[in-house]
Amino acid sequence: MSGRTRVRACPERTCVGCRKRAAKQELLRIRAIEGGCVPDPQGSLPGRGAYLHPDPACLDLAVRRRAFPRAFRLQETLDTEALREWLEARANGAAAP
Repeated sequence: MSGRTRVRACPERTCVGCRKRAAKQELLRIRAIEGGCVPDPQGSLPGRGAYLHPDPACLDLAVRRRAFPRAFRLQETLDTEALREWLEARANGAAAP
């Protein structure tokens, strides 16, 4: 044997809130739909997505930095209330829809 190990590369993404890189599986994909940010935990919704740590602190940073309109290449501001509710439900241990 040659001593080589086969390690698969893990895709990385950057959190739009804290700007730290992490494995794609550790981040939550966000999708802009009808003027609002919608969580996409399965990553199956079509179109441009942004990634965020599933932490309300990263969401606060992203909102303060106006990162979502920039990530989605939109001019208008986006409603993040549904995303905030999803993150808080997940943090409280409730089953997220």
